[in-house]
Amino acid sequence: MKDRIFLTGSLQIPFRKKKTIALILIFLLTVVCAAANDSIGQTNASEIRRSIKEAEKMARHGKFPEAETILRDTLERDPQNSNIKLALAYNLLKQKRLVETYEISIEVAKAEPKNSRAFAVLGAALLSSGNFRDAKLSFINSVKLNNQEALAYSGYGMLDFYENRIFQGLESLREAVYLDPNEPDFIYALAQVAARAELYKESADAYKRFLQVSPQNDVERRERIKGLIGFLNFLGSRQELYDLGGAERTTVPFKLKNDRPIIEIRLEKNAEPLKFVLDTGSGISVLSDKTAAKLNIKPVARGGLARGVGGDGKFEIVYGFLKAIYIGDVKIKSVPIYIRKFHADNEQVDGYI
Repeated sequence: MKDRIFLTGSLQIPFRKKKTIALILIFLLTVVCAAANDSIGQTNASEIRRSIKEAEKMARHGKFPEAETILRDTLERDPQNSNIKLALAYNLLKQKRLVETYEISIEVAKAEPKNSRAFAVLGAALLSSGNFRDAKLSFINSVKLNNQEALAYSGYGMLDFYENRIFQGLESLREAVYLDPNEPDFIYALAQVAARAELYKESADAYKRFLQVSPQNDVERRERIKGLIGFLNFLGSRQELYDLGGAERTTVPFKLKNDRPIIEIRLEKNAEPLKFVLDTGSGISVLSDKTAAKLNIKPVARGGLARGVGGDGKFEIVYGFLKAIYIGDVKIKSVPIYIRKFHADNEQVDGYI
């Protein structure tokens, strides 16, 4: 039997060839559609990456709410994307919105148990909320999954710091800064812990780096750090601080005034005694500006403003240094101090120690 003939314009095509061509056309159409869909998928993925980078850039400039808006809009386009979710969770962590950070990060960690970033963000939220035990487990899991996760090292370093393992914490924070040298929070934490370890030059260098990479809009905080850098550089030139001497033990009387224990100290062995409040919760001793002027004690650095505890006033941060103080028969050499104005109405003392 002869092939049936179909006419296509002026071209005559046999039926079986017509069927073959139709199959070829269907195949080509399928390939084209798949390629188009793949191209669309790649375009969407590229746009999402650009959105995340834009949000991170805005966050680096301190524009956290604006960055959050970008991330939420991006998440609406791809609701299952864990990278967007974790970027949003980290943004919320920066804004101290710990419950939302926890909820997003634990959801991703449950869905993707090998996602190291999810456990790092989760650990940071737990640490900030005071849950040290679970934070530690999250950080360990994160580093096991990815030993390049800077946030996990930073969190673990701060956990060690809070639990008074200063030098272990310092090593973890150095690793975090090495892995992510442009994250201001990591650098700031390193500066804090280095100062606590009395590595003043390293602390000053870290604070300098922090000023280079941190948002410029926090003017007040930046001014405080500039003054602190000058003070740390001064301390770094000293061999040792709080060097103990004199008797191994001493007994001193105290007076209780307004629920505050007041003791007498001297700046020279036979000098006039000064009245100081014994303040066990303070990280540094404080000297009245009037007493400093009277004894000719000059500032060694200054910068920024601090807020007084229990009030709404602010005072200039001025750093000083005492060669020695005597408490009874005990001598303490090289003592860093603040120098500030005391309000005569309620502070009839020379300082706090």
